[in-house]
Amino acid sequence: MTYIVKWSAKARDDVRRLYSHLLDFDEDAAAHAYKAITEAVTFLERFPFSCRKARGGDALLRELLVPFGSSGYVILFRVDDGGTVTVAAVRHQREDDYH
Repeated sequence: MTYIVKWSAKARDDVRRLYSHLLDFDEDAAAHAYKAITEAVTFLERFPFSCRKARGGDALLRELLVPFGSSGYVILFRVDDGGTVTVAAVRHQREDDYH
């Protein structure tokens, strides 16, 4: 089964913010981070339930870890129904929690 992946406005803003932050320091790193995040999201099209459950007890709210450099990113998403996944937020692993 293939899932349709949608992005919330907040998640799109998160990616822009993370990209802009890296762009101030290293253009190549910003491009690589953007690519790592967007490629990781394609994993959700096929295997959203293989990602870890997010805190809170909701089995449909999950997190995808994206390795990047010495840390990485965390993508918070929800499996909405039998065919849709919504990316809710994206953060760097060293940021404050987004829950």
